Amino acid sequence: MEHRHHGKSSANFLDSDEILGELNLCGDETFMDLGCGDGYIAIKAINDYLHEGTVYAVDVYNLAIEELDAYKDENNVENLINIEADVTKGISDVDDGKIDVILMLNVFHGFADVETRDKVIDELSRLINDNGRIAIMEFKPIEWSFGPPTEIKCSPVELEEIFSKHGLKKVHLNENMGQKSSEDTSHYMIIFEKE
Repeated sequence: MEHRHHGKSSANFLDSDEILGELNLCGDETFMDLGCGDGYIAIKAINDYLHEGTVYAVDVYNLAIEELDAYKDENNVENLINIEADVTKGISDVDDGKIDVILMLNVFHGFADVETRDKVIDELSRLINDNGRIAIMEFKPIEWSFGPPTEIKCSPVELEEIFSKHGLKKVHLNENMGQKSSEDTSHYMIIFEKE
């Protein structure tokens, strides 16, 4: 069963500079915000991080893409490419090896079954170039006052095991991201590259 959720923007509880800063972008990359939602990360990336780059904003929900198309037109943004697509079925509008960095923010936990996860990871691997990176930022598998049910959250160790089966190795992990409480933080970011 898939966990489907749309509506609450993570902009309300996650800092875009913290997220994008973790990616060490040079400014000329081709970047994909996969599961972009309201596009706050894609827009921040264009405005502050990727002046010479290209940003693909991809979401399965057409309303999200319509809103980003309106933003693009109103602000005369040329380096934003908005795509309505379901990653589980493939993103046919993007060629193999086109992307330098893919970010999936609070998205991966929605792929509950192994077969779907495998399809998604294979598609991520297809999209990135040989030196490309896949950044997954997710809720830690702990009880928190917001976010998905704990039972569908993955730990960094679990993600590392899942991705390694597809020839992708962990190159970075930050376990102290997101909202802070007296005991812990809400998120982690793990980054993979091709072996």
